[in-house]
Amino acid sequence: MAASRINYRHLHAFWAVARQGHLTRAAEQLHVSQSALSTQIRELEDRLGTPLFVREGRGLQITEEGSIVFDYAQAIFDLGAEMLATLEGSGQSLVQHLRVGSVATLSRNFQDNLFRPLLPRPDVRLTLESGSLDELLVKLRMHKLDVVLSNRAVAKDAENAWRCKRIARQAVSLIGHPELVPERFRFPRDLQGHKLVLPGSSSEVRARFDALCEEHGIKPAILAEVDDMAMLRLLARDSGALAVLPAVVVQDEIQQGVLRELMRLPGIEEHFYAITVPRRFDPPLLKTMLQAARQDTLSMTGGSTAAPVGS
Repeated sequence: MAASRINYRHLHAFWAVARQGHLTRAAEQLHVSQSALSTQIRELEDRLGTPLFVREGRGLQITEEGSIVFDYAQAIFDLGAEMLATLEGSGQSLVQHLRVGSVATLSRNFQDNLFRPLLPRPDVRLTLESGSLDELLVKLRMHKLDVVLSNRAVAKDAENAWRCKRIARQAVSLIGHPELVPERFRFPRDLQGHKLVLPGSSSEVRARFDALCEEHGIKPAILAEVDDMAMLRLLARDSGALAVLPAVVVQDEIQQGVLRELMRLPGIEEHFYAITVPRRFDPPLLKTMLQAARQDTLSMTGGSTAAPVGS
């Protein structure tokens, strides 16, 4: 069958149904009737000479041939999205567009510091999205994003050739109100009697802090466990409790004297990653951002003068 005989509107209809796994939802997404969608898929099946779906009860099950067609369709539409993104970010336009996804737990200050060199440029337009890592990776795979920023690494597998580059790291600190803690904070002794605001239990930082407490025989008095860095920042500022977090998260409060970095916790760091997918042409702005990112990107508070562990 000649490729010119393929109706790509029909191929897109099939692809949408295969992704949704449901005719009704795909029809709603494409804003067409179910009957029109069914007709397009039947015509594609006639062109290909093979059934792409079989009915199982009230649902549709993709056939083996349908799975093969879906893989090709996914590659075709991914390549089309990449083409548009490449042309939009190339020299064909005066404005370069960079689409960035950031996990919801990522520090806003980290992102601001990372993007700051790009902001004064008149030829730059940024689109920033926030969500869960899984949600953002789906969009990255479909070339709806150019890069995903995360504080958790991902590994490539048989289905996804993720490129995961560490672009920064930040020591994790114990943060508190200056008037509520000794001028020279001593760990672990001075931790006793203080309520703590901690990252959520799924956090790698939290796991390492729990291990540090166990090593020193500390039973932390937990006031709150928070996954969202913006909320963790607010609680560090307003609760009166000690907080475990990278100092960059509260860099403004530290500079203003509202909070103090009591100490950097030994052996505990938060790592920041840029996740991309292989492309024939990376957006020039992405290259610029990743080349500018250094391991000290997050060192914005001027360092810690706190006493080390055991002092």
